[in-house]
Amino acid sequence: MTDLQVRKMRFKFADYPVPFLWNKANPAFSSMANAVSFLAVPFEKMIVSMISEAMPLIDEPAVAAEADAFVRQEGQHSMAHRGHIRGLIKAHPGLKETFDEVMAAFDDLTANKSLAYRLAYTADLEATFTPVFKLMLDNDATLFAPGDDRVASLFLWHFVEEVEHRSSALVIYNGVIGDPWFRVRMAPSIFRHVLSVVRIAAKGFNKHVPPEVRKVDALSLFGTHRRKQALLQRLPLFHATDNGPVVNAFDHIPLREQLIAMSGVVRSQLPGHNPAHERLPVLADQWFRRFDAGYDVTQWYTAGESLESAANG
Repeated sequence: MTDLQVRKMRFKFADYPVPFLWNKANPAFSSMANAVSFLAVPFEKMIVSMISEAMPLIDEPAVAAEADAFVRQEGQHSMAHRGHIRGLIKAHPGLKETFDEVMAAFDDLTANKSLAYRLAYTADLEATFTPVFKLMLDNDATLFAPGDDRVASLFLWHFVEEVEHRSSALVIYNGVIGDPWFRVRMAPSIFRHVLSVVRIAAKGFNKHVPPEVRKVDALSLFGTHRRKQALLQRLPLFHATDNGPVVNAFDHIPLREQLIAMSGVVRSQLPGHNPAHERLPVLADQWFRRFDAGYDVTQWYTAGESLESAANG
């Protein structure tokens, strides 16, 4: 039986405005995380449809139980990110167009790609999450803590649960398809699609969110864009766009940590990869212990302050 736990979280996104620039100390990371929200909902919608289609093909009860828990966790993530997106669209209505474009890109996968491809897509992408999210969670003091606690807590919850179910997508893929080399062969196509939908989100941010609000060019999350802009700035006839400065969200993180994360992403695509053996972020264990103890993890950075204020009041 699976040991995944389905946790129902409700963040107070309707209580007061949701800022696009939710971490003023790192505008580039704010924009990057917002793009994750825009991808999370349509990606998880695709997963729900995919698992429904795959369930009749799963013979092993343990794999079926893993698939059921996995899709229910992803469903909770989707509901919470919808609240975040609604808040962003309320502040910047044009973002509805961007969200619809990203949704259409994943709906197209569901309609036109085989079940095998979509299972490989999910397994390949999910495999990258543990090394990438470990980098982020290990640096939460700068990436999350200075920001809006609702938004920060949403991403902390989502990322630690991605670490928790890090093996699920591969378990399901192996239980239905079982060919590790098909997954490897599909990886270039899969990651081209991932990057294309991230680019849709980033371009939409540049189009619909004023530069004085986002503070950076939302396309900064692409290293190729940063390098291109740096090269263009050296040209004598270069004219800067009005999209804002190009900034690397992870510049302050030691290069060694970034390289470890990158090597983990590459390793995650190898045919013999086992996510169960990945090094895990310390914050994930702390999060699970706090949740089990009844701590309000929807206010990760401020719930303790609220309790202390109440005790001293």
